[in-house]
Amino acid sequence: MPASLISAADQRMLDNLWAQPVHRTVLPNGLTLLVQADDGAPVASVQIWVKTGSIHEDRLLGSGVSHFLEHMLFKGTTNRAGRDISATLQAHGGQVNAYTSFERTVYYVDLPAVHADIGLEVLGDMVLNSTLPADEFVKERDVILREIAMVQDEPDQRLGENLFATACREHPHKYPIIGYKDVFSSLTRDDLLGYYRARYVPNNLTVVVAGDVDPAAVAAKVAAVFGSAPRGRLAPVVVAPEPPQIAPRESHLHEDVELTRAALSWHVPGLRHADVPGLDLLAAVLGHGDSSILWQSLREKKRLVHSIDAHCWTPADGGVFNIYFTCEPDKRAAAERAVRRELDAAAAKGFAPALLRKAVRQLVVGEINSRKTVSGRAGRLGSAEVCAGDLGFGRAFFARLGALKSSDLQRLIRQYLNPSALTAVSLNPLAAAPAAATAKPRAKAAVGGEPITLPNGARLLLLPASGLPNLHLRLLFEGGPLHEPADRRGVTALLATLLTRDTTKRSAAAVAGAIEEVGGAFYPFSGNNSFGLAVEVLPADLDRGLALLTEALTGPAFKAATLDIERDAQLAELKQDQDDVVTFARKLIRRRFFDGHPFAVDATGEADGLKALKPADLRALWKRLGVAGNAVLVASGDFDPKKLAPRLKALLAKLPKGRAPQRPAPFAAPAARDLVEQRACEQAVVFDAFPGPGLLESDQTVAEVVDELFSGMSSRLFERVREEKGLAYFVRSSRIVGVNTGMFALYAGTAPATADAVRAEFDAELARVRAGKVTKAELDRCRTRLKAGRRMGLQTNAARAMHAGLNLLLGQPLETPEDYDARIDAVTAADVKTFVRARLRPEARVRLVVRP
Repeated sequence: MPASLISAADQRMLDNLWAQPVHRTVLPNGLTLLVQADDGAPVASVQIWVKTGSIHEDRLLGSGVSHFLEHMLFKGTTNRAGRDISATLQAHGGQVNAYTSFERTVYYVDLPAVHADIGLEVLGDMVLNSTLPADEFVKERDVILREIAMVQDEPDQRLGENLFATACREHPHKYPIIGYKDVFSSLTRDDLLGYYRARYVPNNLTVVVAGDVDPAAVAAKVAAVFGSAPRGRLAPVVVAPEPPQIAPRESHLHEDVELTRAALSWHVPGLRHADVPGLDLLAAVLGHGDSSILWQSLREKKRLVHSIDAHCWTPADGGVFNIYFTCEPDKRAAAERAVRRELDAAAAKGFAPALLRKAVRQLVVGEINSRKTVSGRAGRLGSAEVCAGDLGFGRAFFARLGALKSSDLQRLIRQYLNPSALTAVSLNPLAAAPAAATAKPRAKAAVGGEPITLPNGARLLLLPASGLPNLHLRLLFEGGPLHEPADRRGVTALLATLLTRDTTKRSAAAVAGAIEEVGGAFYPFSGNNSFGLAVEVLPADLDRGLALLTEALTGPAFKAATLDIERDAQLAELKQDQDDVVTFARKLIRRRFFDGHPFAVDATGEADGLKALKPADLRALWKRLGVAGNAVLVASGDFDPKKLAPRLKALLAKLPKGRAPQRPAPFAAPAARDLVEQRACEQAVVFDAFPGPGLLESDQTVAEVVDELFSGMSSRLFERVREEKGLAYFVRSSRIVGVNTGMFALYAGTAPATADAVRAEFDAELARVRAGKVTKAELDRCRTRLKAGRRMGLQTNAARAMHAGLNLLLGQPLETPEDYDARIDAVTAADVKTFVRARLRPEARVRLVVRP
């Protein structure tokens, strides 16, 4: 028998996954129940999978009725008002959400396992007893119309819609899940009711529960909640098949974007087809990661693209094999030709066994990682049952995967990825458009501006960009771990959260309703150095967003009941962090490295400090940090500066006078030491941590380059540790950055037996860089990735506001991408050598191994 591509050790890990029992029950009314008990953490995920999505909308195809109905199920039932649905779940520590895809609609809540019954009761009530109130129908229709408009502001979304509209002529994949605006607008409440009654019946539902639960108790509860609902007359929905594509298709759009985004796509069979494991493996070999064939050829060697990846998307009844890339507009055609050459070469010559084994390992690790949380495990069960139609799908998939040979992949290229079946789409800058093409240009977004300082010390920054119907307001304050009481760690994150909840004028539910009614967002943020609030709305809804922001600043209520709810959620997050060995190790190295310093604990805090918090603690911190001299407000997006500036100045003028908080003294270098932590886990995680620069230190830019040097699948560290020696599942560097304090670390996930070998490779790589052996090609790679990453990272108004606001708040200069390029390009090999010699010294190293 030929050797399997899956190693014996990996097969054992997979077998252990599949050995975990799943209790499958079908109720008399046709409802399917899946339960998987796991007492690894006292949490559970409750999910309801409805076997209906946008392809099942029949006479309403293109309307987005499935997505509309998903929204409406949160608006009330025969037993609960709409506001009580999320309030009940949140009061029990739950996090509820839903999504709609082409072939399913899923409602889910993750919550403490002791409250799994509550999750089943509320979600069951939503799915079976929704009333779809007429007044909510009108309001939610307007919300989704705004959502349709906002979706069109995302270049990647526009590219995806163009791809499906071009590739599909008959299959309803050609219709966007959210629907077309005009077809959606024609929907009536009777349309929603009819679709709901036809598709939301027990024999079209699958309930999935995973976590620290008793399967028998769950089964009894599901029978009580769902058992009395009658089986429905589930009429089959005819989904038009896609005819074979016999000639190439293309569609190239030109808009005001900075980079070309392109997709090459071919039709492939559905999830249950025997060729799917081979197609997934082919995608991994061609385009998963920086060491993949396409990345190395088109990006590293030919320099045709900024990024490239491959993915095989296979829903139940037919999907597409996609190769996505970004590039400069004048290189798109050359990149397409280069992809074709690589496919032809692979079809002719095949693939080296090492490449196949690497790609299989990636798929194995992905399968394992998808089950890190109870939500992930429930999701995998739901996908196997609903999409694949068999709980044994994973086992069968990997059995086929392990038996594949190079010749199998060569056949798949010839059979599916042939030139006559290609669909090529792209989204390009206007300057690249043919002469006959015309389009309304979008205004180029500003990334810098002249800040305005008000008499009370508050600062205002305006970044107008009038081309997109989107407006983002971000208010930032300096804060975080450095400014929290030692016995109240995590208070800043809770403060930020409660600022977006109850005020003296509105309840938390009313605040949420007010922003959601206009399709906007109002949310908190907090981190190592700052915290604050963000509001994002369409320009026409500025008044609503500004009112909510004003009320949050001038009248936060800090209600005890709301504090209890949000504290429980933050405590649950801490518990979840403990479950993940990498997150556990990351937090532990931080604690041991910064021992005794405020930076030893991250923004989520500590359980004891959170449990001790009272509303008075939040008020005291807000009084100290929520002052004008500590505030920066940034407006980014579609607005008239002359009209908006006076209103924002008036808002900032309401803040009390006060100065930014005094920063603690910089952290002194830790004492070098080796630490070992044992816990229940399969892998080992290795950290080597060193003192790193703060944001305001002169070698901060060099630190960015060095971080990039040790990271990514093209780094020498990755090539040596992962590719050549197979010592680690992942390996890279990371940084914790404060204003005047920092930590720089190398870390890897490995087998316990190879932890020492990984640490030896860390030492060897650092010695190489200290000796000045970094090549020009390595530095060029780092510069290119960093500069492209900066541009890609500043595409949205939210990202631009955050970036500029932090710079202004923390005393850094406002800069354009070109300024950033100049900083990065100025870093030399000598700078890198000096940095590693000065900073990453064994005498200042804290070494940690977390192992079984």
